[in-house]
This record gives sequence, C-alpha cells and structure tokens, in this order.
Amino acid sequence: MKDQKSIQLPNNDSCAFCAYLSGERPFSFVYKGKMVSILVTREQRGCPHTLVIPNRHVETILDVTEEEAGKLAIAVRDIAKAIESEFKPKGITIWQNNGVPSSQSIAHVHFHVAGTLETGGTDWGDVPELPLEETEDIANKLRPLFSSYSL
Repeated sequence: MKDQKSIQLPNNDSCAFCAYLSGERPFSFVYKGKMVSILVTREQRGCPHTLVIPNRHVETILDVTEEEAGKLAIAVRDIAKAIESEFKPKGITIWQNNGVPSSQSIAHVHFHVAGTLETGGTDWGDVPELPLEETEDIANKLRPLFSSYSL
C-alpha cells in the first residue's frame, strides 16, 4: 500500500498520549502493555469513556502495523466487554478519527470506547474535564478484568 500523505493532521507541538505513556503527565490507565494501552479519558463523553492506543507513536490508522492493528482490535473488544460487565450501559459506542476534518485532535491514533449515556449516545459537546481522582475510580473498577492481560 502506498504511503498516505493527504490526511491533514492536527498541529500538536508534542504528543499528549506519548507524554502519558512516558509518565511525563499523569493519566489514568486501565492497562499498559508492551504494544497497546487503555486509558480513561478525563473528558467523559460516555459512561464510562476510555481510549485504546498503540504505545508506539502512530499518527493515523493508516500507519499501524498488522500486529498493532490486531492488538488494538482485541483491546477495543475487551474494554467494551469490561465496560458492559462493570457499568451495564444500554449500548456501547466505538469511534476513531483520522485527520482534522474528521475531528482528530491529537495526532496519535486512538480508539474511543464508551458506554452510552442514560439518554442514549454520547456527548459530542463540551464536557468538563474530570479530576484524576475520578478517572482513577473508573480505572479501578475496570483494572481487575485486565489483571492477566498481555498485549
């Protein structure tokens, strides 16, 4: 497949996800593996709202390796199962954006996995940023389901 150059990426001075992965900036992790990590976002657009990311800095889905693609898909499925098990939402929403026109705001590929709100869907408007203590509470409910996980 030829190298894609048409995607207009967000202009990030530094990668927030890479800063979270390195420990430079605090963030709530449900799971941190060799290739893939699962985070609880501070902007809760669902109940709850998590992110699945490759640990390697990869800007779009077009750039992930086959091995990363497989591990990302497994992690997306498994966090969806964990959300269903622990939070019992009426539905689960999964989305992934590539490029500014599709609303990508951080140039590091990431999958959103969120339980739907009581009223249905997820919140696409402005949502308050939760304190780390609250996202840790969410992560603590989900972590036990990943105790023997290996991705």
